[in-house]
Amino acid sequence: MSRIKLATIWLDGCSGCHMSLLDIDEAILAVAEKADIVYGPLVDAQAFPEGVDVTLVEGAVSSREDLNNVRMVRARSRIVVALGDCAVTGNVPAMRNSIPAAKLLHRIYVEGSQTNARVPNQGVPPLLPQARPVHDFIKVDYHLPGCPPKPALILGLLTELLNGRAATLPVVKFG
Repeated sequence: MSRIKLATIWLDGCSGCHMSLLDIDEAILAVAEKADIVYGPLVDAQAFPEGVDVTLVEGAVSSREDLNNVRMVRARSRIVVALGDCAVTGNVPAMRNSIPAAKLLHRIYVEGSQTNARVPNQGVPPLLPQARPVHDFIKVDYHLPGCPPKPALILGLLTELLNGRAATLPVVKFG
């Protein structure tokens, strides 16, 4: 069996899901025996590659940059996993949804600043009107909820997928 190309991507979230992935501890060696991690904050790849077998997506879709990234991930990945509550439901990033984006940015960067009070026009990607879960924008093959998901659940899912089996997860219904 050929090695699986595994990627991770971090959208609008806290990195807790990536930390939970690292918390599989020495089992990461078993993953590394079957997979090449080709993209994510754990490797030095600068561009998301073509032909990825499995991508774990952490975080909600909150900005145009997130939206472009998640669409690219779907186009270049055979299997997409929404990893954690932010990716699955919007969770904490979606708490901003009742506040218009322009008002939110003004509150943070102007009202909340003691120096250089202005909304930056560089380095902050344009926000979408609302932060939303990944499945609102692309087809997601697996939803792995949790804030963050337990390392054993992540490992169980990866083990099944790396062995070419469809994973059985608790049913999560949307819409």
